[in-house]
Amino acid sequence: MAGIYVHVPFCHSKCFYCDFYSLASTARVDAYADALAREWAARKGELGGESVTTLYFGGGTPSILRPDVFSRLAALFPLQKVDEFTIEVNPEDVSEAAAEAWLKAGVNRVSMGVQSLDDAELRAVGRRHTAAQALEAVRTLRRAGIGNISGDLIYGLPGQTVESWRESLRTLLGSGITHLSAYCLSFEQGTRLYRMREKGEVAEQDDEVIERMYGVLCDQARRAGMNHYEISNFARPGMESRHNSSYWTGAPYLGLGPGAHSLGADGVRRFVPSNLNRWLADPENAAERDEETATDRTNDRILISLRTARGLDLSALEADAAAHIAQAARPHVLSGNLVETGTHLVVPESRWLLCDSVIRDLFVD
Repeated sequence: MAGIYVHVPFCHSKCFYCDFYSLASTARVDAYADALAREWAARKGELGGESVTTLYFGGGTPSILRPDVFSRLAALFPLQKVDEFTIEVNPEDVSEAAAEAWLKAGVNRVSMGVQSLDDAELRAVGRRHTAAQALEAVRTLRRAGIGNISGDLIYGLPGQTVESWRESLRTLLGSGITHLSAYCLSFEQGTRLYRMREKGEVAEQDDEVIERMYGVLCDQARRAGMNHYEISNFARPGMESRHNSSYWTGAPYLGLGPGAHSLGADGVRRFVPSNLNRWLADPENAAERDEETATDRTNDRILISLRTARGLDLSALEADAAAHIAQAARPHVLSGNLVETGTHLVVPESRWLLCDSVIRDLFVD
């Protein structure tokens, strides 16, 4: 089984916190569509003949594509065996006509960037929609027959309180979504939010507040019947993201478009540089190899696995690496940062905020 990720590098405007590759323009959408078809034709062999079972249009903002363009792009791919076809959307792009077009193209899952249900918090990070628009977008999607809806939220926003975070969670979880992705705000170099912090216009939330918000997140999601299956992801039973889960299990996937990453069936990682003009000039040959050593691959497995509820399976690793990791894990097992479950090492939900430091200690040199 394999997946395809399509990066759509266009947005209405750039959110203050976003460091994903995108351009606040749709001027070159038609050229992009032509180039994507060429890239797919040239690179499909990287999947080694594996059946494509998931298709994911991310970005950027795929929902700003005209229906005819989106339908054309979706038709490029072998949808016969695809059981999960996701499109990322922003609330302001959701309408009955758009939802019908997405469904007609084969979409059966929508991932919507809500981020907050407090209008002041949305304005503070440059979001274009309101809380009311986000909730109406969920209702519109459900009326159209799209029942598998994921909502994104961010905690640690400027001006956000534990109480406002609790209210955003309560309201969104009660709206009928089947999946929740919740991320702690990060100040990435090169973003507008980073520059605002450097100028003293905004400040990061205290660690204590972030910990309280994380606790509220876990509690509210559990009360809503959602399983916490990855550090930032929660789902109703059976509604976990199949596409994202494939990243965490090492299944091959092909990333198309500028800024996309891939893991071929040959085990080779590749990436397309984040440059639209360069990609448009030669989409067939834009992907570059991301050279990895055996140690790099082991550390990738540690990084990815310990962010999931399943954890890291030591029995799947080379013996010397597994022995090194088991020894390095002992202090964390004794402190409760890690739990041994058979051959697996698991970071408990209550310690997931410490996950990065635990992972660093287990890396193989």
